[in-house]
Amino acid sequence: ISILQNLLSNALKYRHPDREPEIKFWSEKTKKGIALIISDNGLGIDLELMNDKLFGLFQRYHTKQEGSGVGLYLVKTTIENYGGKISIESELGKGTKFTLLFKNHD
Repeated sequence: ISILQNLLSNALKYRHPDREPEIKFWSEKTKKGIALIISDNGLGIDLELMNDKLFGLFQRYHTKQEGSGVGLYLVKTTIENYGGKISIESELGKGTKFTLLFKNHD
């Protein structure tokens, strides 16, 4: 639950000031497992600027909002501890999409 709570909280915290927040959750079955996708229409992130720092401990991109830089680190660590993966797509000013992949355990 903390994974979803963190990503939902971030989507609301980093919403775009000029539009109503639109946050979507959905899942897809893939060959590798189940993907849970969370997308928003918020501020977005410049992924080239962040490189590998985005999921690092105490790393923050949007510094005008309050935060500790621990949330995405914990999300990634938790997902990976269960054998999953997390990926991100984002465009500055347009929003962000996180994909959480949970492997099949047949």
